[in-house]
Amino acid sequence: WRGNSVPEKEAKALRHVFDNLQDHFGHQRPDPRIRFSANLTYPGHGPMWVGDLDFMYDINGDIAVWLDVCVDLTSKLIHKHGQPMMKDYGKTWLYVYLPQLTLDKVISYVKAGTGYDVSTEGTVYDPNRNLVAIKAKLHHESEQPKPSFWVVKDKDASGGDICFSRMGSVQEVNALPHQQHVHRGVGIFSVTMEVEGTPNFQPTPREGEEANLSFTLVSVRTWGITDCVAPIVHSPPDKWS
Repeated sequence: WRGNSVPEKEAKALRHVFDNLQDHFGHQRPDPRIRFSANLTYPGHGPMWVGDLDFMYDINGDIAVWLDVCVDLTSKLIHKHGQPMMKDYGKTWLYVYLPQLTLDKVISYVKAGTGYDVSTEGTVYDPNRNLVAIKAKLHHESEQPKPSFWVVKDKDASGGDICFSRMGSVQEVNALPHQQHVHRGVGIFSVTMEVEGTPNFQPTPREGEEANLSFTLVSVRTWGITDCVAPIVHSPPDKWS
């Protein structure tokens, strides 16, 4: 599969991950190998209940939590008419681009696993390439491990010969001018879900109620730079349709 020698079952699972989570298993429903679940708790303040979203993809007993994405390290317009824009880009957050079909699949799996519809407010849609941009948080505090950035050593390698070299954290790589491009690779994320409720009653899925997903980039393994994605260079409107 894609030049790699892997067993047929694993190849089908990998193809499912990297081909926009399209159905290659013959199921007409969310794939049973993928399970989303969330245990919501009240943090003690505000109207939102919060919980880590568990994303488990069972491949012959192994768990994979990968998405085929493009990570945007391009330089940004940080000021416009004297007003700050995209504050702390590349330090505390950045844009990650993925196919619209992938996001739609993720949303359908969240719905099947938790019962909640997912809000897409804040995402940016590129109709020319059928891509959607999401904001991914970056751990940056001293007590938190920063997201790691890896690059493939040999682009022509295949199978077990493929290996990656760690260049440092995403923040460190983002500070290097020659790396300020869009990088295509595999992103590993932690995801939390927020649902509005009241302090005394845990919310339950209801008609018209939506959950918000928050993505935090944990690590990225890249195959190299791509010129096929038009990066966002300024702050878009808060809501896109």
